[in-house]
Amino acid sequence: MQGPLSQAVAGMCAALLPQVSPGTARGVQDVLDRLDTPLQLAVAGRIKSGKSTLVNALIGRRVAPTDIGECTRLVTRFQYGTVDRIEVVRTDGRRTVVPFAADGGIPADLGLDLVSVSHLEAFLTSAVLADITVIDTPGLGSMDAASVSRTEALLGGGAARAASDGAAAGTGAAGTTVPASKSGPGSAEGGDDLDPVSRFAVAGAEAVVYVFTQSVRADDTKVLESFAAATASREAGPVNALAVLNKADTVPPESVAGSGGSARRAAQLLAATQADVLRPRVADVLPMIGLLAETAETGAFTAGDAEALRSLAGVDPDLFGAMVLAGDLFTAMDAPVDRATRVRLLQLLDLYGIALAVDLLRAEPELSAGELRRRLLDASGLDALRVRLGEVFRSRADGIKASAALASLAALAGASQDWAERQRIHDAIEVLLQRPEAHQLRLLEALTLVSSGAVDMPEDLAAEIVRLGSSTRPEDQLGMPQSPPQDMQQAALDRAGWWRSFASFGATPAQSRVAHVVHRAYFLLWQELKGDMPSGPAGGLGLPPRPPGHDWR
Repeated sequence: MQGPLSQAVAGMCAALLPQVSPGTARGVQDVLDRLDTPLQLAVAGRIKSGKSTLVNALIGRRVAPTDIGECTRLVTRFQYGTVDRIEVVRTDGRRTVVPFAADGGIPADLGLDLVSVSHLEAFLTSAVLADITVIDTPGLGSMDAASVSRTEALLGGGAARAASDGAAAGTGAAGTTVPASKSGPGSAEGGDDLDPVSRFAVAGAEAVVYVFTQSVRADDTKVLESFAAATASREAGPVNALAVLNKADTVPPESVAGSGGSARRAAQLLAATQADVLRPRVADVLPMIGLLAETAETGAFTAGDAEALRSLAGVDPDLFGAMVLAGDLFTAMDAPVDRATRVRLLQLLDLYGIALAVDLLRAEPELSAGELRRRLLDASGLDALRVRLGEVFRSRADGIKASAALASLAALAGASQDWAERQRIHDAIEVLLQRPEAHQLRLLEALTLVSSGAVDMPEDLAAEIVRLGSSTRPEDQLGMPQSPPQDMQQAALDRAGWWRSFASFGATPAQSRVAHVVHRAYFLLWQELKGDMPSGPAGGLGLPPRPPGHDWR
């Protein structure tokens, strides 16, 4: 179901369709279709960073291939469906249905020429996918250039490269330069095919979880910059990226000052350091152990595995300590568990997870298999990631989708060589951005600036902005649960007045710009609580009357 912002953009797209060339109209229709889908979340990162393992954990099923194979070279979209199936989408638009493998995952070999394959679409009867589509991407940094280009195109790298290489250009909504295409929409030669920039703009991801290990590199930052440029409209920059420090158990405690010898604490400190490096491109960096998350969440961990670990808990601590120094030692040394079972435990939990489980069982010998699985899941960091996904993505999905759609439309305009068509699209965007409901985009931008530290704000005011921008429920935005409507009305009006005064008299120039946005957000909230918001489709076009002492800045 579309939110108010997405509805407004959808109405604008419908109005534009008969006013643009056939090629651009197809792009606009694609944007319109995407507004009717769940949020498109890509999981991306360098090769062997554990992206597919994390995808499986998020979905709760081991469906994404984690071993290097044919399908790891393709983009795969996991989305909700009433029947489990896989559709191979060809570059010419044809679709072929293929079955899942015997183990329930994507088959390792499709038996097709990958050059002819655009991407895979996997439909699953999973409630998790009802409001979010999870996109698994080929690893960046691979020797397979075709695989890397697929991921870069999805995340905007292709668009960014094309922009930097182009000579003739218009200006896209994100402020990037977009090249004109000789065969693009509205060209003199009348071609109807979308150019590479436009194809990305109408088919790319809307949010991303970027996965890395140990520390970020310069090319990681560039990918995130390209993604931000391709998905944020000129008037907005919603937080639509999170990062995961995966394989957190491999961070050497001695390499991080202040860790106190704790691998967990070392990972937390390193994640905080990397968050400073990546801001404002990501909202947060979370430490995770993806393998633990996948094993505990997908049902791979069994009662038999718990009993094998219980047997290992009876091994002499010194001997067991030597066993978990290395994988080959763990499988080769004498132990009351057969080698095949130990190999399985290593594949499911790795040495850190095995040692953690044994410690838990030594402390509580009667721990059930189900409770042990839950403790391992807690240690994986998956729950913390899901909470942040809710805070950063799901609660703001309407704004993120609308912003990405506006960026797509502006990219389509920039790729057109028809001046009148470009102007028509940009004018439509400008009209939409004047609507009261579009102010959410500016509030999301303010939240981004404050939460990333780009604009320094006192701690209490920063927390207020985060609260205001992280929900669409008035009682949550005001921090007034179960309060009478008239009390919330007064509180919203009071805070609007306070922020207006702060913007005028107590703020730095950067703070003042944010404060004006917060002032207007509170004022619109006051009008909403009074029932004075304009009526009509998507909130109407005009601005409601203002009371004395308030303005619309």
